[in-house]
Amino acid sequence: METKLTQLSTKDILDKDFKTSMRGYNQEEVDAYLDIVIQDYEALESKIKQLEEAQSRVSRKPEEPVRPRVQATNHQANYDILKRVSNLEKAVFGKKYADD
Repeated sequence: METKLTQLSTKDILDKDFKTSMRGYNQEEVDAYLDIVIQDYEALESKIKQLEEAQSRVSRKPEEPVRPRVQATNHQANYDILKRVSNLEKAVFGKKYADD
């Protein structure tokens, strides 16, 4: 559910038409100021959207289970494999190298 944080949208600000009177505001000044307000609104809306998307990605990501460290086991397995390969090389090539 999305909560609306502002009363006005950028379109509302852009479409706002001020009535003029004899001692009214300078319309060019008002328009220039409203242009700045619109730019600020757009920047805020963009930032809010970016943060909501980031929050959505973070909240959807399942927690990863903590894995036990197996580094020592991996080293032992590597050592065992190298030892077997070495024994196989000796069995297969041992006599050949001895004959040369």
